[in-house]
Amino acid sequence: MKKILLETSFSKIYMIVMIIITLLILGGYFSYAMFTVTKEKENAISIVTGNLTYKLEVDGEEGNTLTVPANSRQDFIVTLTNPNNRAGRFNFYYEGSLPEGVDMGYIEKESYNVPPTETGISLEQVDTAGSSNTYIVRVSNTTSSSVTINLGVEVGLDYNDLELPDNGHLLRKITSTGIVSEVIKDDIMNRLNYEDEEQTFVTGSNPYNYIWYSGKLWRAVSIDPSDNSVKLVTQWSISAVPYDNDSSAFAGSYMESWLNDTTVDGFLGNLRDPEAFIKMNSKWNASQMSDTSKPPSEEEGGTIIEDAVGILNIYEYNMGGASGSYLDNKTQSWTLTPYNSTNVRYIYHTGAIYSERYTNAVGVRPSINLKPEIKVVSGNGTIDSPYRLEGDNDSNLSGTLLNTRYSGEYITFGTGENNLYRIVSHETEELTKITSAEPLKENGKFKTMAFGDSVYYSNTNEVGSFLNGEYLDSGTYLTSEQVNTIEDNTTWYLGTVGSGASYRLAKYGDINMSNLTSNVTIAKVGLLRLGELMGGQYNNSSNNANCTYLTPINSANIWNMMSFGQAYGWSPSYRVVIRPALNLKSNVIITGGDGTKENPFTLSVQ
Repeated sequence: MKKILLETSFSKIYMIVMIIITLLILGGYFSYAMFTVTKEKENAISIVTGNLTYKLEVDGEEGNTLTVPANSRQDFIVTLTNPNNRAGRFNFYYEGSLPEGVDMGYIEKESYNVPPTETGISLEQVDTAGSSNTYIVRVSNTTSSSVTINLGVEVGLDYNDLELPDNGHLLRKITSTGIVSEVIKDDIMNRLNYEDEEQTFVTGSNPYNYIWYSGKLWRAVSIDPSDNSVKLVTQWSISAVPYDNDSSAFAGSYMESWLNDTTVDGFLGNLRDPEAFIKMNSKWNASQMSDTSKPPSEEEGGTIIEDAVGILNIYEYNMGGASGSYLDNKTQSWTLTPYNSTNVRYIYHTGAIYSERYTNAVGVRPSINLKPEIKVVSGNGTIDSPYRLEGDNDSNLSGTLLNTRYSGEYITFGTGENNLYRIVSHETEELTKITSAEPLKENGKFKTMAFGDSVYYSNTNEVGSFLNGEYLDSGTYLTSEQVNTIEDNTTWYLGTVGSGASYRLAKYGDINMSNLTSNVTIAKVGLLRLGELMGGQYNNSSNNANCTYLTPINSANIWNMMSFGQAYGWSPSYRVVIRPALNLKSNVIITGGDGTKENPFTLSVQ
């Protein structure tokens, strides 16, 4: 085969490839020109051409269309066939967004409620002719009309970790490395919007912009062209807190304080080496707005706040695509934008924008700006393989003390369906506070019970008695070896946080943190308090269905995280779901894993 050497960069090769790729579409049969790309020397690319073909069948017929009548469920047999003896990756996925009321899942693979591109069905064969994979696809349609779904196919080129994306026109790197801003810009799946001269926005329903940093999953939102720093926002709410008690302004609010609190009780204080990764003097536009238009600049009279950590304003949410985009995670969270003197804009669980009184407790999705020089060293930007950052991609951690790791990282702990936990903080010196990644389950359903007969937690009220009894002793939730790694006597702070009060009052006697609250209890196992890290809503709106905190809102009600991500006061007699919290001893060590959800830490004792 002929090699063509091009003195160009990876970003420029895309335009050249688009010109020379030809795509044949005949029914359900597709043929692509195949390209492998290798480095010949610095800034030089070698392109080798060949052929890569495949066939897509639905119920034995060539094609890619699934049609489901109104209010019915249909099962389809979908087959991908690879007649080549060349290595290739094939993934099928649906094209576009599924209509409301349509659920699409796989039976012979792990179930996906709505399978996005990066979790498509994979067929990968090396030097095997005529290989094929067959899957059953189940589509449930609860709409009042028939629904047609088109399957697409993504073709991956195995040799140099390159692949064709869903439009079949350009190559994208499966694993990208280099400066974060360049990696984000180089991937056409991110559909960048350059309309704003101050921020280049990532758009779309499912861009490849996932980043793992400091134990949390983030999305790249925009690039600042002036310095190539990249704005990130957490995929999920990290906690829920009242915005403030007397103002909708971000500056001086409890919200600003929680985000930039450098103690163990706040967000910034639990990030990994923030001064090495984050623009500590980032500017946040917190101007009051009644619409989603671009807020005024500082020169135009806008309200600009300088902080290390902020949250997105409604303009940024809108420029990312708003409802239906990757920024719409179907939970409720604050924005940076005041609506008037008493209300702050927030994202509703439908993706719409509404306003909420600042005294209420809504989910918080922190936002940071990565320094321009931060590099991606692995990953492909998908949820299963997020970009990993240089300096935050530890490997070979066997023998490392768990108490040296970071808030949000996952650990294997517990048994059966309750075997995944997350690090909360190191609130007590040398100990590691953890909580279950989602509420406790029993036979596939969330276990519920009343909090108790008062708003104060103890090891003798209903929840406390269960957590310090059956949870520890039955063998259903923990092994005996795991129970022995738990600190016997932890202090649980029971300070009251009223509507509009500071999150600090859950632990301290005053908002200046000059003394700890006198309302405490001692127990082996407890719960998270309002405003504590990892107390937010994760994964989807069902995972934290009315999950109780141990923080009273007043003498009659206890704070609860609702299923859609906002916290309210509930009577302690109501049934709630439970996320246990506990401290692991100082001699617990890591024996494997990297702390991600896909590869959680495994543990032992030193």
